[in-house]
Amino acid sequence: MKVCECSVHAFGADRAIIDGEIIVLNDSGLSDFGELRKAITRRERDLYFAAFDLLHLNGHDLRDMALEERREILASMIEPGGRIQFSEPLPGEAKAIFHLLDQAGLEGMVSKRRDSIYRSGPATNWLKAKCYSVDEYELLGVEREAGQHAFALMAERGTGRYVGSAFITLNRQMRERLWERVQQHAGTAPKGMKRPATQWVKSGIIGRVKHLRGEEDLRHASLQDFRKEGLDAH
Repeated sequence: MKVCECSVHAFGADRAIIDGEIIVLNDSGLSDFGELRKAITRRERDLYFAAFDLLHLNGHDLRDMALEERREILASMIEPGGRIQFSEPLPGEAKAIFHLLDQAGLEGMVSKRRDSIYRSGPATNWLKAKCYSVDEYELLGVEREAGQHAFALMAERGTGRYVGSAFITLNRQMRERLWERVQQHAGTAPKGMKRPATQWVKSGIIGRVKHLRGEEDLRHASLQDFRKEGLDAH
């Protein structure tokens, strides 16, 4: 990407493979995934590359080196203040750090063993802990197919904008109440939405949804509870 073209030449390396991600910072200096989606096509000047790890350098495979050794080399290659930034570690007790990140509104954190070598695929040397939010959305409908998980289709309250689906993880009694409520409030599909397996509902049912923080739309979402507009949750 253009954000890295000029910065790469300052590395002093002919070839390198770096593990990292493109980020956008908000006014508080924190990574903002929602703003990244807007900036990646229209505001390239706001993009930064956060470098986590160095896997190859000038034809040498570094993956069998310890993580802290690879990162030491990587840190020495990156000049401060550029578009490529070194991702500084946060030493300390994991639970305390996670609590601070959660309070700051961040999406989560990755914990890595300092002596670990690099291997692709699932591993226990690196652990990702995600932060979740719980918010209320308007229920548009329920999608049910034989042999499949049931989903609740949700919309932003006030605007009716579709924000995604949430797994229905309610207990049996609450699921039965939800099916009954859906049947009683059967409605028509919102304009532009065509999902044959969906039972659409009229407005007025509010769902409390747990979802991964960091995006405008729902990710890793589950329906926790529901209520009729103007009433407390079940």
